[in-house]
Amino acid sequence: MKVTYNWLKDFVEIKIPAAALAEKLTMAGLEVTFLEEKGGDFIFEIEVTSNRPDWLSVAGIAREVAAITGKKLKSSPVTGKNAQRATRNAQPFVIAIENKKDCPLYTAKIIKNVKVGSSPDWLKKRLELIGCRSVNNIVDITNYVLFAQGEPLHAFDLDKLKGSSIVVRRAKSSEKITTIDGQERMLNPEILVIADAEKAVAVAGVMGSKDTEVTQGTQNILLEAAAFNPIVVRHGRRALGIQSDSSYRFERGVNLELVDNASRQAAELIKKLAGGDCVSAKNSGLAKTKRKSIILESSAANKILGTNIPAVKIKMILNSLGFKTKTKPQNRFSVEIPGHRPDVNSQIDLIEEIARVYGYENIPQTLPAVKPQISVSQDRDIVSLIKNILACLGLSEVITYSLMDKDLLKGMGMYQGDEVIEILNPLSSGQEILRPRLIPGLVACVAHNLNQKQEYINIFEVGGAFSQSKTSPHEELRLAIALCGIKSLLLPQGLIKDAAGLLHLKGILEVLFERLGVRDYHFSAKDNGSSIYVASEEIGLMAKLEKSALDKLDIKNKDVFVLEVSLERLLFFANLNKKFSRLSIYPGISRDVSIILKEEVLAGDILEAIRRQGGPLLVEARVSDHYKGKQIPSGFKGLTITCLYRSSERTLTEAEILPLHSDISSLLREKFAAQIR
Repeated sequence: MKVTYNWLKDFVEIKIPAAALAEKLTMAGLEVTFLEEKGGDFIFEIEVTSNRPDWLSVAGIAREVAAITGKKLKSSPVTGKNAQRATRNAQPFVIAIENKKDCPLYTAKIIKNVKVGSSPDWLKKRLELIGCRSVNNIVDITNYVLFAQGEPLHAFDLDKLKGSSIVVRRAKSSEKITTIDGQERMLNPEILVIADAEKAVAVAGVMGSKDTEVTQGTQNILLEAAAFNPIVVRHGRRALGIQSDSSYRFERGVNLELVDNASRQAAELIKKLAGGDCVSAKNSGLAKTKRKSIILESSAANKILGTNIPAVKIKMILNSLGFKTKTKPQNRFSVEIPGHRPDVNSQIDLIEEIARVYGYENIPQTLPAVKPQISVSQDRDIVSLIKNILACLGLSEVITYSLMDKDLLKGMGMYQGDEVIEILNPLSSGQEILRPRLIPGLVACVAHNLNQKQEYINIFEVGGAFSQSKTSPHEELRLAIALCGIKSLLLPQGLIKDAAGLLHLKGILEVLFERLGVRDYHFSAKDNGSSIYVASEEIGLMAKLEKSALDKLDIKNKDVFVLEVSLERLLFFANLNKKFSRLSIYPGISRDVSIILKEEVLAGDILEAIRRQGGPLLVEARVSDHYKGKQIPSGFKGLTITCLYRSSERTLTEAEILPLHSDISSLLREKFAAQIR
């Protein structure tokens, strides 16, 4: 949309330079993409969004200028209030609209005895500055009102119309029309046309016909102003491959309240510049629609914008944009939406208007107030936390079917007939039962990924497992993890290949327990794996799958490690109310003890005994190395345990640490028959 500085000044008093005005318009959402000085005037080229058809006119942009500069709109040089009305019905005619949805409003004025000729210089210049070619005074006036008010008009040569009626209808099959550009076009019933008693004389909202255009010989005209269905106009324009200033506006929707006023303004200009007399005026359809109202709370506007704009200022901003406001109690407003703002449908739309005019640059830049979440009370939130923890550890979440194959469950050694819920009418053999465990579906997913040439697979699933008790079916929320393959890591010391194993599962679970605040847990070794306990209650297991189970899914030359726990039982022990203590300002002293002991002795038992023996000065005990080799006898293993001592009150001395560490070494020899290396 192009508009000139002097044309805007006809509507609103502007005292700021053109460049400053361009900046203000851009900051208010009307992006000025180009500003050029030409012919003693400034031309603004404005990028208009599709939801703002009111900006496709000088009056609409002037309204924005008045609002952002705090000025009042002037009365237009042609206001329409005193515009020429029909002096008499000297030539009766009829308007027939076949479908009011296609054309909600159609107005027509018959103006006689016009003198078609060149337009005055001021009109030519104004149109030419915005890129519109001057044709003659009648056509130029219709274009002038189009750009000034946003309502497209069209003038027909009255003497070339057949009969005394105007019909708004759909085109007939194979009907033809030669448009003003001289091209003959084939029409179809999807295209809306304006017709006389014999044929189509215009493509509605797009372009008139060559046969009825205004020429130098025209003496009498029919002036059309209407509102057409935007979708119908778009279909017609696309079907014919035509683009015009009129169709551009009709496709976005025109203001019904503006149609008749724009027609009267054009009639007045025609009388002044072409000497015509309006002898008859007709309209068909509704000139107004019921305006909607929206309740706006000033407190809500300020809360959303982070501002403290007074209610009086809010009301002034909305009024300057053409909204009508009525004050209600508690700084609330009933806002009536004008016809030129069909895009405003809710309170948030009004708040956006307030922000634009108030100035985005005046809204303070503040960080949002974020209250840290100290605790999570809902199981649903804890489940989301568990998924986030596992994802951060590099695992990928999968979702498998709740229905599964009975034979697959048997192949995994997990079939217990009394507990399995069978489907009476399964759709296929793979959907015979409700899954009592997540592991089979997860391992099937591993097999699928191996077939896709994936070298390392680490996946998890959180879902329901179903079982049949003596009284009723039961669904339990469970977590399952599966690892398979070798992960390649490029480290500074070179390429490291890390094969998945039970220790990886144990490490993942320990991190999960730590984040969930689960403290009293341990693992009890069993064939190919371990049972998982929390506070002496078994909540799950982890294991290396047997070869027979892998053969069931055609997994060859690979080991698969799985873990499954009951989340319902685990969440009972979760404690997310974390307490933070001040970091000690005193350094710690680290001491290692290397031992050889029997393979069956659990590292967890050793660490628990060391922690009890170390007392308050021992703040950490962990296995830092595990090794086997020629130096280690068969049936034994070597461990290095790192002990960290620290006091929150003082710097510890060697004399204090030495007896504590010696007691720990003695404990390991006496209780676990360990050899100190």
